[in-house]
Amino acid sequence: MRVFDDVAVIPPETPEELRAQIAKALSVDLLETTIQGSPIIGSLLAGNSRAFIVSGLVTEEECDKLAKYRDVVTLKHTMNAAGNVILANDSFAAVHPEMPSDIVKEIGAALEVPVIKITFGGIKTVGMAAVATNKGIIVHPRSTRAEIQRLEDAVDIPVGTGSINMGTGIIGTGLLVNTHGYLAGNATSGFELGRIEDVFGFLE
Repeated sequence: MRVFDDVAVIPPETPEELRAQIAKALSVDLLETTIQGSPIIGSLLAGNSRAFIVSGLVTEEECDKLAKYRDVVTLKHTMNAAGNVILANDSFAAVHPEMPSDIVKEIGAALEVPVIKITFGGIKTVGMAAVATNKGIIVHPRSTRAEIQRLEDAVDIPVGTGSINMGTGIIGTGLLVNTHGYLAGNATSGFELGRIEDVFGFLE
């Protein structure tokens, strides 16, 4: 899945109980679709409130569904798993360090944000190694001080390290979060939940 402040993009087979939890916890519309025929939405879709960036293999029908919410830009390059290689909010985007410069410019223009090339803990798939909202960013626990400093120089919101599901550093595999709330994998510890609530500003 991929979550924004106004909509959660979910695969058609999402169980009803989970649909209800997502809608309630995140205060979003539910947009049901596949991307290039696949239910693995999170790996293939990125974006912010201005545009969706999606795999160039998206079908016309899928693109039409996404376009009901905002502009849709397709990645034609071989590095097209947008959700894996792009981390974005409304003020910045971070991308895979080997992404071609022309694609970087296209992403920046579509999202209307500056773009940096970076890794987190040496991991190049930044969209899976971190999660961002407009209120905070949580990154892989092995992220270096230099990586975190570079990110902090690019944004004006809290940045913190964390994990989910009892130590998994690939945050994007087990955390759905926007500025309204969050859902985490059921193996996520109390300490990990505390880090999520702190970084994203959910502590009372």
